[in-house]
Amino acid sequence: MIAIRTLDAAESWAAIPALADLLVEAVDAGASVSFMAPLDFGDAVAFWTEIAGSVAAGKRILIVAEQANRLVGTVLVDLVPVPNQNHRAEIGKLIVALEVRRHGVGKRLMVAAEKAATAAGRTLLTLDTRAGDKPEKLYRSMGWTEFGRVPRYARASNGTLEETVFFYKELAVASDMAAE
Repeated sequence: MIAIRTLDAAESWAAIPALADLLVEAVDAGASVSFMAPLDFGDAVAFWTEIAGSVAAGKRILIVAEQANRLVGTVLVDLVPVPNQNHRAEIGKLIVALEVRRHGVGKRLMVAAEKAATAAGRTLLTLDTRAGDKPEKLYRSMGWTEFGRVPRYARASNGTLEETVFFYKELAVASDMAAE
């Protein structure tokens, strides 16, 4: 059984080693999540330490998937803090452990991220992914709309420059749902 839940600030700090392990595994397996392989564990810890600080500051929402008290997935909801864009959020770092991939964990994490964003008053989500990766198919199946592609946008973990696809999704807001 895999449980999906949002971590509070204290839980985010406590989860840093497990999140770092998950990030290292994903990057070393070729995931396009902002880092190059091989990823040093200390660099992964530093990244998640920054994330835990932003969770504590209310700037991000950290959602995890757990199986048998082990962290097996994560996704971030970055609450855009600028005044003219506080209606939107960015989705990032959708990561699923290798042994539980292809079992719907990514989709469940994304559903939780969309619900968390809605609860935070966000009505527009954006994300990007490497063109051709499996998450691209997931996003399309969940109603995300492609709005552009940029060639040679980011380096793959092996160093090659690859195309990135950008997506958005509009969310219903509580006032919209009440009117229906």
